[in-house]
This record gives sequence, C-alpha cells and structure tokens, in this order.
Amino acid sequence: MIKIHTFKISLLALFIAGLAACASSGDSPTGTPQEVQEIQSQLLGDMPLPAASKIIGADSLIIGRGDNWVGRVVLSGVQTPTDIYAFFQSEYPRAGWTTVSAVKSKTSILVFTKGDRTATVELNEGSMTGPKTLITITSSPKNANVVAPSKK
Repeated sequence: MIKIHTFKISLLALFIAGLAACASSGDSPTGTPQEVQEIQSQLLGDMPLPAASKIIGADSLIIGRGDNWVGRVVLSGVQTPTDIYAFFQSEYPRAGWTTVSAVKSKTSILVFTKGDRTATVELNEGSMTGPKTLITITSSPKNANVVAPSKK
C-alpha cells in the first residue's frame, strides 16, 4: 500500500515538473528584473516597455535585433490597459517616436514612427488567470514596398 502511495506522489511530482517546464519554454528570459529588461532592450532596441512586462516567446516573431528588428512581439503586462496606454503615450515620444494615431477603446491601437520605421501597439485586456494586459507591438520599415497578390 505504501509503495503505491509513494508511486502516485512521485508520478504527481513528475507531472507538475513537466507542466512547469512547458510553461516556461519559449517565454521571456529569466533572471532579475534588470537582467530581463536588458535582454529585452537588446532585442527591441529603442522601444521602451512597461515595467515588469515580459515577452511571450511562443506568440512573438522577432527578426533581427536592436533598432532594426521587424516582426511582432507579444508581451504580458501587469498594469491595466489604461495605465499601459498612458505609458506608451508618454514614453514613446520621449524616446524619439512620433505619434501618428492613437485610439483608446476595448482594443486600443497606437501607431508611432521614428526615422524609417513604424511601430503599431495593440493593447487588449488580459484574462482573469493571465496578465492584466496583452501588448502586441508590430515593427516594420516605413513605406515598405507591399505588393498586393495578383488575381489569377
């Protein structure tokens, strides 16, 4: 009886350890808040991020790094969407970004430009069990040559 009970506990511990490993794979780097912020700034360059926000690696696609990356980065935010909206409204212009448009609603969208780059920030309310805010930043060259697919 004791062997079966011990086996069940060992199996449960192994299952929990496996879940913990899955939950952390592909997500933000780990370490002190300063170390995480440094890694994120190396990836995203001159794009300030709200305090304690973390990259959700499984949902992000970052090509390049620093001030020339393109793609989409999805972050989890610990502040409310209203607070994070205010952060982007104040901090991006301080970092040299120009606000092109800003719409505050259930899904808020902010568009910024800097030099030959465009950044679109989308803010959505998070789930009850997840982050307070989901932040999606899309970065691309301004005036990229986009060709519509031809109809055949």
